[in-house]
Amino acid sequence: MAKGRVTKEDWTMAALRAFARGGVAAVAVDVLARELGVSRGSFYWHFENRDALLVAALEAWERHATTEVIAAVGAHGDPWTRVRTLLLAALGDEEIAGLEPALGAARAAHPAVAEVVDRVTRTRIGYLQAVFADLGLDPADARRRAVAAYAAYLGWLDLRRTAPDIVPEVVPGTPAAEAALEHLVSLLGAPPASGGATDRRTGGGVGSEAGG
Repeated sequence: MAKGRVTKEDWTMAALRAFARGGVAAVAVDVLARELGVSRGSFYWHFENRDALLVAALEAWERHATTEVIAAVGAHGDPWTRVRTLLLAALGDEEIAGLEPALGAARAAHPAVAEVVDRVTRTRIGYLQAVFADLGLDPADARRRAVAAYAAYLGWLDLRRTAPDIVPEVVPGTPAAEAALEHLVSLLGAPPASGGATDRRTGGGVGSEAGG
């Protein structure tokens, strides 16, 4: 890559790829410069120091993987379509494989990581809760469904990183993976049973199960 064409975005994406490989310690300016085919001096056209690069990379991840996704999903008026689109996008192909589990694992390694990961987690769970509420769940059940969905998302990606041979269903690109993903989406996105609130008050099992 020619030096003049290396942008700030190139550096931030290279930093995120390094993060996925080895966490905070892997975000090393010299290593990234070699990967991009530029000198170390090129780095200082865009960043004051390594911490500035790390913050910019984390903010790029937040923008691409949360802010832009929520904006795209919000274009769908039907709540079930929003749920389905969101879950399929989240659990499908990853732009940078292993990045999300690596970010979570490194939360305690650097204050900037903790700040952005915490903010993203709050935003994502809050949005999931709103989407599930639009499906008809009451606030408490919507919150529980949001937490369950986010836990399933993180676990799905972590299995993809740590046990793809044991659980090939989590790796995109095969009929088995497509079937497993459809099954998970149908479970997480199922609307509440008719009269679910009344069932919960009277001890009925169907409404209680549908609400989380």
